[in-house]
Amino acid sequence: MRKKRGVKRWFGLNLPRDTYRRKKKYHMSVLVNKDSKIIVQGFTGGEGTFHAGQMIDYGTNVVGGVTPGKGGQTHLGKPVFNTVQDAVQETGADVSILFVPPAFAADAIMEAADGGIKVIICITEGIPVSDMVVVKQYIDQKECRLIGPNCPGVMTAGEAKVGIMPGFIFEKGTVGIVSKSGTLTYEAVDQCTKAGLGQTTAIGIGGDPIIGTTTLDAVQLLMADDETKGIVMIGEIGGDLEVNAARWIKENGTKPVVGFIAGVTAPKGRTMGHAGAIVSGEDETAEAKKRVMRECGIHVVDSPAHIGSKMAELIG
Repeated sequence: MRKKRGVKRWFGLNLPRDTYRRKKKYHMSVLVNKDSKIIVQGFTGGEGTFHAGQMIDYGTNVVGGVTPGKGGQTHLGKPVFNTVQDAVQETGADVSILFVPPAFAADAIMEAADGGIKVIICITEGIPVSDMVVVKQYIDQKECRLIGPNCPGVMTAGEAKVGIMPGFIFEKGTVGIVSKSGTLTYEAVDQCTKAGLGQTTAIGIGGDPIIGTTTLDAVQLLMADDETKGIVMIGEIGGDLEVNAARWIKENGTKPVVGFIAGVTAPKGRTMGHAGAIVSGEDETAEAKKRVMRECGIHVVDSPAHIGSKMAELIG
């Protein structure tokens, strides 16, 4: 589909240029904020119930949830709907988070896209790659952005927790974080908080071979955000996501970036934790990625313990 003239990309949506300017002038957080209207797919299940409860406790604007066959009920004080379309019509929801079993997750993502959701955050791990091939092609034709699958979600400090990240380690501040790894995201967040820098938004992109939002996509969103003064980019072995992002940063970067690559000791050909974390070529090793990142002007640390201190050095 050809892009119309006078249109810029914003949050993965095609919006007229004056809209883009307006968004820049009146700051809007990356992906989610206090005004986001969020629904939970798989709302009444065990995972959905627990994490939706945590999100509500944090102050996230959860407006309802979806569980087929349970429409009309109330759960955690919020309405339950049979379909995403019903939920969007009734609540005006624009963000959805999925706690749906792997076998049904692909359909749930496509239902969200069909129902008019703009930001779809899929936490589910173990979705078959063949399902995700279909989902990716489908999503690319819709005006929405998918985060994940197999990710910890997105969190804008002090505004919205949409995922499974622990809210108590966040503090509103100036560092944007993009990461393939859940636990390393939390480590970077905690260090930025302890260094007195705080965070704008943390984006967990997920560790599966096929994901909706790449490292580069997330970095571009954070680069365009007025409140973000520095970016932490955490990657791992396998694939070329970090290298692509590094090359874009070299040409277009306007903010300091601290980088870390997990998996230095991983043997070649062995999947390490994430399905996408497998070294299949020389350029996909941790050392090769770190070399390219350094060449592109990224401040690479060799231990995740140094992320916060390095960022404080650069923007503190």
